[in-house]
Amino acid sequence: MLFKRLLGSSKVNQHSGNVAPPGQYVTEKFPVMSFGAAPKVDLATWQFDIFGLVESEVSLNWQDFTGLPKTIVDAEFHCVTQWSRLQNTWEGVAFSEVAKLVSFENPVTHVMIHCYGGYSTNMDLESLLEDDVLFAYNHDGQPLDQDHGGPLRLVVPKRYAWKSAKWVNGIEFMDVDKPGFWELRGYHMKADPWEEQRFGSPD
Repeated sequence: MLFKRLLGSSKVNQHSGNVAPPGQYVTEKFPVMSFGAAPKVDLATWQFDIFGLVESEVSLNWQDFTGLPKTIVDAEFHCVTQWSRLQNTWEGVAFSEVAKLVSFENPVTHVMIHCYGGYSTNMDLESLLEDDVLFAYNHDGQPLDQDHGGPLRLVVPKRYAWKSAKWVNGIEFMDVDKPGFWELRGYHMKADPWEEQRFGSPD
């Protein structure tokens, strides 16, 4: 993967113009969409666990995590409730950078993202390793606020926003695909907005 290195960070531009996916309307607002109240996360006790089919599990505190190489991604954000915010600048750590911290004991095909508050969502590993996927702690130059997933959320621009899980605290590497929180409740396993994969399982 190629990144443009700028002052020790990388920047990826994923803008595809001012066109939203089918069935979406464009807004400059950033609505708060969550199931339940935002969990209160103390950075002093915050912990990020990497587990599953790995040779050795890894746990990071906030200082460890924010000390990893930084990336900046300009990308669109598409909510399944039909709004799209086309201009967003996310800053954090690329998923691919975090994945470098472990070795796999078996072939891995999928990942479950785990979060404070009990939320989870599934993704295939290949998609998560794309260069626009990151764990973000800043949005548009400001620390990510609690309602929008702070201190840390996953950002997957090419998927509906429920895959961009809020309040992330772990990665589980797997060799099968399993449904997460919303997928168990009827949402699509893949969630491609350009294919309008809102509900139901893939063929």
